[in-house]
Amino acid sequence: MSMDLTEPDAGSDLQRVMLKATFDEKENCWRLNGVKRFITNGDSDIHLVLARSEEGTKDGRGLSMFIYDKRQGGVDVRHIEHKLGIHGSPTCELTYKNAKAELCGSTRLGLIKYVMALMNGARLGIAAQSVGVEQEAYNEGLAYAKERQQFGDKIINFPAVYDMLSRMKAKLDAGRSLLYETAAYVDIYKCLEDIERDRKLTPEEKQELKKYQRLADAFTPLAKGMNSEYANQNAYDAISIHGGSGFIMEYKSQRLFRDARIFSIYEGTTQLQVVAAIRYITNGTMLANIKEMAANLQTCDCMAGLKARVEKLIPVYEEALANVKALENQDAQDFLARRLYDMTAELVMSLLIIRDASKAPELFKKSANVYVRMTEEDVIGKSAYIKAFRVEDLESFRSESSANEE
Repeated sequence: MSMDLTEPDAGSDLQRVMLKATFDEKENCWRLNGVKRFITNGDSDIHLVLARSEEGTKDGRGLSMFIYDKRQGGVDVRHIEHKLGIHGSPTCELTYKNAKAELCGSTRLGLIKYVMALMNGARLGIAAQSVGVEQEAYNEGLAYAKERQQFGDKIINFPAVYDMLSRMKAKLDAGRSLLYETAAYVDIYKCLEDIERDRKLTPEEKQELKKYQRLADAFTPLAKGMNSEYANQNAYDAISIHGGSGFIMEYKSQRLFRDARIFSIYEGTTQLQVVAAIRYITNGTMLANIKEMAANLQTCDCMAGLKARVEKLIPVYEEALANVKALENQDAQDFLARRLYDMTAELVMSLLIIRDASKAPELFKKSANVYVRMTEEDVIGKSAYIKAFRVEDLESFRSESSANEE
């Protein structure tokens, strides 16, 4: 199967989709005409196609979802992309020429309901894909560092190398914890939705459904964005550990590096994950979640000190959040959003990895120690940046951009 969403003039901004859907009265079916681009598995048997069904519209309210079956004909693969990575999956440009299709669900809900549901599921899938590459990049780097000898010693014993490896492992373990936590929230609310199809939910169950759906919506962009970035960082570091060998095609690390690069782009760039998450950050939802997680976190003796260090960062984060909101300037808030997003995710992952290390210190104690230190470094640094920021500072960045373009 494939999701046919993107068009030459409609990438991240899917409201601009213009592939046309018209109803054929004679055949009692819909006909699709237009071009789709960057379609993963574009030669698949079944396609979910986002198309404009309402003539004269220009926004998302005119878009509907359709099901196209390859056996019906009318779609040609015009071009297969020559990509940097993920060569096992063909990415195609498709031409729809009066292709027969069926309406999926109701008209006008294609983008605002169905695509959003598809994207959230896909984003969780990319988070899992990213964790897999994080793991493999770490495995490759660790194995090579144990074997490679320079200056009379294995390179794994060099501080510069074991610093890289410890950070790779910490990102991997913390990222996996965030992935599993998000998946648990999704599982719970999906389960309650399934129950609701068979019977009416109790008032308590309805509250639980709302709670976990809200948590899933808030955590999914964190899991996708952070893990896709960590996959890129771990793949980069794996090449660094290999040195010149990492640049050679015979070693796996180069393929992991090429494959990882798409993770922070498809199914919504990291910048779009920030957009999806920021309202839960600025309205205080994530701050409340972080405080609740910290209050309910039961630790073993070896993790109590790390928990206390994270708790000291929460007021620093809260002050940074208040400073951004006090600017009362949308451009400035958008400019600083990525920093708030990173701080939020790192605090959440610090608490999750401490929880995991309390239950299984033999697996996660080292990663918890490293990740909390990384979080301290980042939260304190980013909060200082935010505290010193002024709205007029935006002009410096705008003028730099203009000068570069000139």
